Amino acid sequence: MDKDVLIVGCGLCGSVIARELAEKGLQVQIWERRNHIGGNMYDYTDEHGILVQKYGPHAFHTKEKYLCEYICHYGEWHPYKLTCGAMFDNKYTPTPFNFTTIDTFYPKESATKLKEKLLNAFEGQSTATVLEVLQHPDPDIRGYAEFLFQKDYAPYTAKQWGISLSEIDPSVLKRVPLRFSYDEGYFDDPYQEMPVNSFDAFFKSLLDHPNISIKLEQDALEFLTVSSSGTELFLDGKSISFPVIYTGTLDELFGCCAGRLPYRSLRFDWKYEEKESLQEVPVVAYPQAPGYTRITEYKKLPYQDVRGTSYAVEYPLPYQLEQETEPYYPVLTEESKQQYMVYRGMAEKIPNLIPCGRLADFQYYDMDQALKRALEVLDSLQI
Repeated sequence: MDKDVLIVGCGLCGSVIARELAEKGLQVQIWERRNHIGGNMYDYTDEHGILVQKYGPHAFHTKEKYLCEYICHYGEWHPYKLTCGAMFDNKYTPTPFNFTTIDTFYPKESATKLKEKLLNAFEGQSTATVLEVLQHPDPDIRGYAEFLFQKDYAPYTAKQWGISLSEIDPSVLKRVPLRFSYDEGYFDDPYQEMPVNSFDAFFKSLLDHPNISIKLEQDALEFLTVSSSGTELFLDGKSISFPVIYTGTLDELFGCCAGRLPYRSLRFDWKYEEKESLQEVPVVAYPQAPGYTRITEYKKLPYQDVRGTSYAVEYPLPYQLEQETEPYYPVLTEESKQQYMVYRGMAEKIPNLIPCGRLADFQYYDMDQALKRALEVLDSLQI
């Protein structure tokens, strides 16, 4: 390969690293297994004229100003506050759950009492995790958390991850807190943005550099192997010394020699209806529905003044390489984290291999976390 650096994967981490290295004068080659750039952020206009996201809903949010400034350097963005909800017991409520949730599911007198108790018990806090509220000594407060846990958190988590709640890493249950107010909006971050045009346009701008070349439908694992000593990378059977930024599944690079890491995949059932609106907000969870977890209505993500509505019904399923499903989410348990560290140790024995990204790091990253991780990797590179 007549390039200075090989990057495996054209998602956010790979693309950001590619751009920054190209700016330094390095010749960068990107190999992408899929037939498009942008990783899971890829979007396109469907046959009904609606911009949809192929791999599920994304909206950029961060607490860090410099991360927001970074993405805004590569295209026009505008403020967008994502709103989400949940449907159970045939009633709709905003998520994260808030005082509207209590008003919806409790009689008026009981709701007033519970809201007062929560404000007193969590004075000075705007939110708390469901795990914190479940441990509260007050039976009414604890009962509220138990109600939500049984109606939403437990059935949704069981479908999403395919394992028992006792196995799942607590960080998963902490992602959606309880609000002690009527505030709505899925995130509280001060910077919340969506591209004016599309995520695809953002990636095209990010990757528009003469030092970057991209090969689509190029599966790196057909060419890239690890030496029998475990200390070298081979490309087409020949040892290479140039840096390889690897954003794919780390276990598959090593031939799953320490067992397969568990990932969850998704199947999207795409639908279109000649109606103005399907649901109250763009993303709604359906914890009690058979099989599927949520529905995303894309004319609201962002809002598009178009006729009809396109939406995707999301079904979680196990990731299986043989069935050509996509690995979306690492299933974080104590066992899987230990198993991953075995692969990470193997990777560290290869000096020119740099794992980075949700799959390679075996971490659940939001977009801002993936961007931050890419910039941290860049700071650590001695090239």
